[in-house]
Amino acid sequence: MSKREYLVTERRKRVPTHPGLILKEDVLPDLKMSITATAKELGISRQTLHRILKGAHPITPGMALRLGRFCDTDPMLWLKLQQAYDLKLAEIELEDDLKKIPIHHGAIIH
Repeated sequence: MSKREYLVTERRKRVPTHPGLILKEDVLPDLKMSITATAKELGISRQTLHRILKGAHPITPGMALRLGRFCDTDPMLWLKLQQAYDLKLAEIELEDDLKKIPIHHGAIIH
């Protein structure tokens, strides 16, 4: 396997960052807010926020709306980050099963 092939393969295996970790590492430090204050402003428990920040709880549509308002961002951003994370985990988990499914070219979705 060439170095390029190896890098492409490794990149495909890489799991996107959970949106909770983005919130923890990028957003909250910039705002200089505690977890308690953030949870209060979001209208959620500290425990729920802790689970989100460590990547153990998904960003739901409701949470995406809260985060969108809190961060002045489009809620779809948070949902797409979660979706990318979930899809990659599923791809890794189902890799062997997916290889067994035949591909049918030309299928049209209406």
